[in-house]
Amino acid sequence: MKIAVGNLSLEKTRNSVTPSMSSTSTYKGPPYLSTGISSSSSSSLPLPANSKTCMSAAAKRAKYLRRLLHFRQMDFEFAIWQMIYLLLDPKRVYKNFKYRKLSKSQFARDDPAFLVLLSTWLVVSTAIYSWVLGIHFLGFIKFLLWVIGIDTLGAGAAVATVLWAFSNKYLLVRRDDEAVEWGYCLDIHLNALFPVLVILHGIQLMFYHHFISGPGILSTIFGNTLWLIAITYYVFITFLGYGSLPGLKKTRVFLYPLGMLILLYFLSLFTGVNLCQILVKFYKDRVV
Repeated sequence: MKIAVGNLSLEKTRNSVTPSMSSTSTYKGPPYLSTGISSSSSSSLPLPANSKTCMSAAAKRAKYLRRLLHFRQMDFEFAIWQMIYLLLDPKRVYKNFKYRKLSKSQFARDDPAFLVLLSTWLVVSTAIYSWVLGIHFLGFIKFLLWVIGIDTLGAGAAVATVLWAFSNKYLLVRRDDEAVEWGYCLDIHLNALFPVLVILHGIQLMFYHHFISGPGILSTIFGNTLWLIAITYYVFITFLGYGSLPGLKKTRVFLYPLGMLILLYFLSLFTGVNLCQILVKFYKDRVV
């Protein structure tokens, strides 16, 4: 009697299990790959960074421009850190760009604090430049508009566009790789430009009347060496910027101008051409 009851209870258990199993999907793979997962559990999972919910380039640009009006949302402390290390150790700056790509799905800056500080430095350095060269107030305003509008933003947009097109056409490892962002190309230019401005709009002015403005080979060597250091900074930081992109190949091409730069440096010394004097004369005669 006990055995019969046991068989009866076992049969009931089998009958109770069978309907519940038949009500599920016929998928026979591992449970975590089953298509019968409820929508409530899947909806709570975060979407991947490269999903269609990522902002378009126009949306990113609009968000960046809106943040220009909200100074309290800008991280000026971090922007100052970037400026310091662009002079001391540029590689550390581009490590941060890689972290931004992982966290925000873009290499380009989304915080305009660096641009604001760079513009502030241009105003200060242009004012000092005007004072050293004896430029009047209206000349200072014209000089400032030229430096910001032409030298920085205009030339920056042109250089960024050329290198953006060149990188996407010739340097991508595979055609289906993610394209280089135009905003990131502009960031690379601004990063590389900052040491140039510090050297040619800052250090140069400290020694202009004492070592650079006079005749002789020593003033030419000193002035042209400042140019050599400044442009070397620009070329090397540009190389680091594009070299940090995982989808690009043969980025050493950005170092090729260094050979021509050194050749032109010695050629300028041999011919006695003082580049600093030429720059100052250009600003006085053409801009001011």
